[in-house]
Amino acid sequence: MLEAFVFATILCGFFGIFLKKNLLMKIVSMDVMSTGAIAYYVLIASREGFLTPILSENNINRVYADPVPQGAILTAIVIGLSIQALMLVGVMKLSRDHPTLDTHEIEKDNT
Repeated sequence: MLEAFVFATILCGFFGIFLKKNLLMKIVSMDVMSTGAIAYYVLIASREGFLTPILSENNINRVYADPVPQGAILTAIVIGLSIQALMLVGVMKLSRDHPTLDTHEIEKDNT
């Protein structure tokens, strides 16, 4: 059931990129799709019964969780935030030249 909601989030973001005409809504849709992809990765990587990888004398011969997916997700979140900030700066600069953020109007003005 949780996987269905995660896939629905990814699809909502995907269709928002293609169906919305406003550039800010396209950026929000990309963020929603990215959040869904990260949630799916976390859903796949999480398993019950694993301990945190902190070694001590009491935890000998136990099964530990792999810290690599956590690092990959943190990296994906930071890169997504950076890309989103860069896109918002691009939209701000574009809005100085054009009074609208509608993609069709901007394409008409540039052709």
